[in-house]
Amino acid sequence: MSNKKKKKLTPIQQEYHSLSKNSEPKRPVLVNVLHAFLAGGTICLIGQGVTDFFIWNFAFTEKSAANPTVAVMIFISVVLTSLGLYDHIAQWAGAGTAVPVTGFANSMASAALEHRSEGYVLGVGGNMFKLAGSVIVFGVFSAFVIALIRTVGTMLGGA
Repeated sequence: MSNKKKKKLTPIQQEYHSLSKNSEPKRPVLVNVLHAFLAGGTICLIGQGVTDFFIWNFAFTEKSAANPTVAVMIFISVVLTSLGLYDHIAQWAGAGTAVPVTGFANSMASAALEHRSEGYVLGVGGNMFKLAGSVIVFGVFSAFVIALIRTVGTMLGGA
């Protein structure tokens, strides 16, 4: 809390603030960073394994194996979410599971599962995109703006 705000507090409030700050448990930042790194790295390692599987067994190129790899990783994330395992992994890993595409799939699947008692259309379908909807809208809008800039640049004789 800044000194400006602290001055507005009564002496009892200041004492309480100091007491609560001193009794707050210290966060193990280094351990949390290590967990996030290991979890994110493991997810990427699994993704690379899936990519290599598509390249070796189905004669995909690296570029053409990317889309099915993302689909498989999303599928794995949704299955783990529906079994209740992804939440346990995320509890341990922190941001390591939130950053990859699997975290995005988890957010959509968990929102859908949370409202399944309301029915498939209004419950699952209506609530699935609550959290992810803004991300999808931003992605579509950004892609449109980039395509527009590139098209105008091409029309003006650019690369």
